Amino acid sequence: MGFNFSDKVAGDWQAGLDKVALLLKSDVARAGAQAMAQVVYDAAKENAPVADKPHKLGPGRYSVPGALKASIYQVHSKDKSVRSRHEYHVSWNRIKAPHGHLVEFGTSRAPAHPFLYPAYQHNKARLAAIANAAMAEKVAELK
Repeated sequence: MGFNFSDKVAGDWQAGLDKVALLLKSDVARAGAQAMAQVVYDAAKENAPVADKPHKLGPGRYSVPGALKASIYQVHSKDKSVRSRHEYHVSWNRIKAPHGHLVEFGTSRAPAHPFLYPAYQHNKARLAAIANAAMAEKVAELK
C-alpha cells in the first residue's frame, strides 16, 4: 500500500487553497471593475458644468457653483457584488447637489447639460480593455 498524496491534499489544505484562489480572483475582478468606474468618474467630473452664479432651486434654496462637480462620487456596491463580479456606482450626491438631475436631463425651461451618461457612452468601447489591463496588472503584482 503506497502513500497517496492527493488524498492528503484533498482535505483541509485543498479547502484552504480553494479559498485563497477565490480571494485572489475577487481581488483581480475588483481591480478591473474599479478601473472602469474610475474612467467614468473622471469623465463625469470633467463634463460636469459649473455655473457662474447660484441658481434658485426652490423657496429659499440655491445651488452653489461647483457643488455638482464636487458631489460626483464612485463607490463599490457591497450589496450587488459577489466574489468574482464587482459593481461600482458612479453618480452625484443628491444631498450636496439636489439639482443634478435637472442638469443631466433638463427641465421644461432649461436645456439638459448631460455629464454622467456621456461619460459612460464616450468610454464604453474601451472599458473592457481598461479592465483587462488593470486585472493583468493586479495579477502581475501577485507574482
